[in-house]
Amino acid sequence: MAHPPPRAGDEEPPASALRSPLAAAHARAGATMTGFAGWEMPLRFGSELAEHAAVRTRAGAFDLSHMGQLEVHGPDAARLGECSFVSRIANLEPGRARYTIMVGPDGGIVDDLIVYRLASDDLLIVCNAANRVRVGDRLAAAARRLRATVVDRTSHRALIAVQGPAAARALAGLVPAEALAMRPFRCAQAVARPPTGPTVPVLLARTGYTGEDGYELAVPAASAVAIWEGLLAAGEPLGLVPCGLAARDSLRLEAGMALYGNELTGDLTPAGAGLGRLVDLGREFVGLAALVERAGETTSLVALAGEGRRAARPGDAVLAGGRRIGRITSGALSPTLGHPIAFARCERPVPVGSELTVDVRGREQVMRVREPPFYRRP
Repeated sequence: MAHPPPRAGDEEPPASALRSPLAAAHARAGATMTGFAGWEMPLRFGSELAEHAAVRTRAGAFDLSHMGQLEVHGPDAARLGECSFVSRIANLEPGRARYTIMVGPDGGIVDDLIVYRLASDDLLIVCNAANRVRVGDRLAAAARRLRATVVDRTSHRALIAVQGPAAARALAGLVPAEALAMRPFRCAQAVARPPTGPTVPVLLARTGYTGEDGYELAVPAASAVAIWEGLLAAGEPLGLVPCGLAARDSLRLEAGMALYGNELTGDLTPAGAGLGRLVDLGREFVGLAALVERAGETTSLVALAGEGRRAARPGDAVLAGGRRIGRITSGALSPTLGHPIAFARCERPVPVGSELTVDVRGREQVMRVREPPFYRRP
């Protein structure tokens, strides 16, 4: 859901970068920080491969405080969601969450995001850091015609993700067991009990972006360090480690999850990005007419898997029969699978099983089209 972190030549965050409520804790831990969508965020705490492996086999904790947190309040909160996103929101029950997309009047993707229905007249929208202002402005403009208000809570909270097979056990000492027992894509208000200090109100959701089971916790900024350090202490015997944005990027690629700025761009419709299943055409919303008009577009997103150790990178040419038909949008040597994986944007649909050639830094490499995800948890 977010722009990819730098992979080579870490970017120094600008002096004006926004800082997470956990920034001081990251500095004490010796994290490598990077400039990311206007924020100073941890790229890695040690080895990104070790962090990746920890999430797949044990658990990892991520600081996602750069993600936008926009609240919608009022009798028309759900109606605002209905007219703003491509998926239905009115039928979303309180305590449920839905992954969806906002498109512009031209049908192009503005952002992919998660809508949490906290109550009948309250929504929380977690969007990408780079698109927070755009999404907030569009929602606020639509809210002026409705009985709804939009409030940006991003700077008032931290967002912490706990992902991996041991995620629930790592949180068990902080969050009540009944809250952790929620099903995926549910959310609930809960009370966390850090080892020191008072109890902390949190919004707990069973969502994530790694392909593993896990949770996300929105917590007041003033209490973020107590929750973060309590989580790391509780999770250490289970093998939990703090993780940066580099591991988050490789994990989401293995899980076949799209990334805004790579797979999702403003000139693509949801269908062109392989997310047409999210669109409900049976109601009015911004961009509906354009999506109907653009239904015949043939641009497609394909998943590719290869052999060897050379990873394709964004921008590498994809060829069929010697002719360029697309480009790589994301690529890596999968730490879990041990072979190259990638997403490519192609000018036409390509059947699963087809062999394509990728120009990887001047050398041709055969990759085969397959159904995502590349990795499924056991």
